[in-house]
Amino acid sequence: MPELPEVETVRRGLTPAMQGAVITRAEVNRPDLRWPFPERMAERLTGAQVLGLRRRSKYILADLDTAETLLIHLGMSGRMLISGDPLGQFVHEHPAPEKHDHVVLHMDNGARITFNDPRRFGAMDLMQTAGAESHKLLAVLGPEPLGNDFHESHLIDAFRGRMTPVKSALLDQKIVSGLGNIYVCEALFRAKIHPKRKAGRISEPRVASLVPIIRQVLADAIDAGGSSLRDFRQADGELGYFQHSFDVYGRENDPCRAAGCPGVIGRIVQSGRSSFYCAQCQR
Repeated sequence: MPELPEVETVRRGLTPAMQGAVITRAEVNRPDLRWPFPERMAERLTGAQVLGLRRRSKYILADLDTAETLLIHLGMSGRMLISGDPLGQFVHEHPAPEKHDHVVLHMDNGARITFNDPRRFGAMDLMQTAGAESHKLLAVLGPEPLGNDFHESHLIDAFRGRMTPVKSALLDQKIVSGLGNIYVCEALFRAKIHPKRKAGRISEPRVASLVPIIRQVLADAIDAGGSSLRDFRQADGELGYFQHSFDVYGRENDPCRAAGCPGVIGRIVQSGRSSFYCAQCQR
């Protein structure tokens, strides 16, 4: 599933083609994805101007001049693809419709935005822009890891007394939103913390050190356009490249990249997910 850097990369790719443009026609080609689409979704989108695009955790939010906001979640395999962009950001002509093109937005600037999702685990919803943070999918989320509310004191308080593994704690979207398996593995490696360490038994200075490390891992991944594993593509159809910089993720039995470390990368399964780490570096 795309994590925060991939979703942010898609948001940035969509912005030049969508922000300020009007949806002249919206096509909704099925009644649902992971959940049913909202009532009259095509009608409510048609004629609306996109005022701006923002991100909350792994969701893209498109604010419309109708006082509604379109919520987009890419799920496991969802892609937001742009074609025919008149701004010259992309070179793709409008392709022939494909089987899994579930929602298509025709923009007045000539761009076409297609939500393609073969596995149909993605989602779209419409909600009132005022009070959007109270939407059931957003209200439960913790602070943004790149925002001001995610700071050392917050993480120390969240970890205090918690006897779950630190890997599980960082995947808890109520503690910090947007993190997934890939970037938690990478952050724990940089912090030299073993993924099985109990969150509440890590010293406060080490917990505090996780905050800037998490921010830097995410910033590096965004700069690289995200990580292209299996289905993810950027909005222009191109691959992300951060996977070429992974220190641990997917590198089982490979040599550790830390200077002078003789260890190799190991893998364990935690809550059904693979955790990659170096037993020599991470304690």
